[in-house]
Amino acid sequence: MEIENKIVSAVVLGIKTLYGQDIAPETVQLQKTKKEFAGHLTLVVFPFLKISRKKPEDTAQELGHFLKTEIPSVVADFNAVKGFLNLVIAPASWIGLLTDIHQDAQFGLTEATDHSPLVMIEYSSPNTNKPLHLGHVRNNLLGCALANIMAANGNRVVKTNIVNDRGIHICKSMLAWLKYGNGATPESTGIKGDHLIGDYYVAFDKHYKEQIKELMEEGMSEEEAKNEAPLIKEAREMLVKWENNDPEVRALWRKMNEWVYAGFDVTYKALGVSFDKIYYESETYLEGKEKVLEGLDKGLFFRKEDGSVWADLTPEGLDEKLLLRSDGTSVYMTQDIGTAKLRFRDYPIDKMIYVVGNEQNYHFQVLSILLDKLGFEWGKDLVHFSYGMVELPNGKMKSREGTVVDADDLVAEMIGSARKMSEDKINKLTDLSEDEANEIARIVGLGALKYFILKVDARKNMLFNPAESIDFNGNTGPFIQYTYARIRSILRKASEAGISIPETLSAQTDLSEKEISLIQMLADFPNVVKQAGSDYNPSCIANYCYDLVKEYNQFYHDFSILHEENENKKTFRLVLSAEISKIIRTGMGLLGIEVPERM
Repeated sequence: MEIENKIVSAVVLGIKTLYGQDIAPETVQLQKTKKEFAGHLTLVVFPFLKISRKKPEDTAQELGHFLKTEIPSVVADFNAVKGFLNLVIAPASWIGLLTDIHQDAQFGLTEATDHSPLVMIEYSSPNTNKPLHLGHVRNNLLGCALANIMAANGNRVVKTNIVNDRGIHICKSMLAWLKYGNGATPESTGIKGDHLIGDYYVAFDKHYKEQIKELMEEGMSEEEAKNEAPLIKEAREMLVKWENNDPEVRALWRKMNEWVYAGFDVTYKALGVSFDKIYYESETYLEGKEKVLEGLDKGLFFRKEDGSVWADLTPEGLDEKLLLRSDGTSVYMTQDIGTAKLRFRDYPIDKMIYVVGNEQNYHFQVLSILLDKLGFEWGKDLVHFSYGMVELPNGKMKSREGTVVDADDLVAEMIGSARKMSEDKINKLTDLSEDEANEIARIVGLGALKYFILKVDARKNMLFNPAESIDFNGNTGPFIQYTYARIRSILRKASEAGISIPETLSAQTDLSEKEISLIQMLADFPNVVKQAGSDYNPSCIANYCYDLVKEYNQFYHDFSILHEENENKKTFRLVLSAEISKIIRTGMGLLGIEVPERM
């Protein structure tokens, strides 16, 4: 912020002039003045007391007088409270700052160059035996927002997905389709591909449980029954056939996976989620086996008597970790090592971020150590963006029992609720076509869903309440979107009235404290984007947008804009409003949330 830069330079000069000593600009600490004191920015004086050899208040007074004399265009007044120097910033400086923001279309964003760090972000990671559900929604929204935020901080970003398309769970859906499907396809049933396959995953579980019950009635223990049930035995046989490249099993697997991918694409598109590169576990697990055997040859890992391969992580304070089973089959860790190998071959990665739930914290702690041992430069510093579970008011979800909250159903429900909630408001826009009204409902419904999930610190478990999220009041997406649409309406009316917005504002304008507070909040935006990137925390952008909108609505309530008689003030308030709408659009855009021009 230009104002802060000028103050820092003047403080450095002041210390030299008053006390004859050079200081580094980094030692100058400025913060927002607390509401109970007069002023806008506060200089912390304590670091300079050894130099001044005076009391905190005396040092603050002397520096205050120096600043007011040296940069009167910036510091209009001051007051000292112990070791804190509260500075009142001159109105002309605030207007100059707003002009700078107004002239910078990309305010708060840093563009990447060819030499910027390359950050790869993995998110989504679905299984091909079921549709995406509410947990995936949180994962996808966090991954997408994080990718936008990292790009806004000047990084080159590659968005990747690893699809879990092999394993016993996939065979369960395939086997159930063969047994109970009667050749059903997405076309013949009118059911979306991922839903169709998910139905057979549920069907497998239902029939499997019936078989377990029958075997237990015949005298088997529950554990024996689970292992001896014909269905699970057939599923295991199918997995072995898959591993051995059986042509029939592989053909069925490819066909059913294609149905699922087509379904996923529809959901991803609805959520506004995309990827630059998709990896498949079926292609990476063999690479992982190869890398583990290479590590075994180098003495990084060891083989047990049964033939299984392990990593001894006791020197790192962990335990021994299985990498290959005794029959040579791989585990999740092996697959992740293989995926890392392919990614590092495809891209010169500087930082790798995995967006995966917090139940996998230990897995990624181990993966980081293993990748480092295997020579991946970014292995040691990989980031596990660990997030909490998302639940609904009626409890947890289970895929195999068919009690999940389906992502497609959730999106449709949110859009339907938005249409219903906003009908009164939309109906007032009598010139809206049916298509336009539907588009507004889509933007508002998805905005409600995304904002409600992203405003919560990702590390925390959360309760998603659809009814609460769609409210037009409070800390919600629709509240922020409605304020944006309101500002756009004001700007359209100004344009229709022939009022043009200048490039540069007149410095001769009196400002209220509310207006100054709004400029100060706008000027904070680059720091918020920076913090969201360094902390991997989209929620700070969400809550910044809410705070900005709340402050603007108070201003809108208390001050006239279009009916203001003083032309300078009217122009200033229109520019201020326009810049607030710009930052709302940018901030919400980083979260993957659209904002409607009308509402």
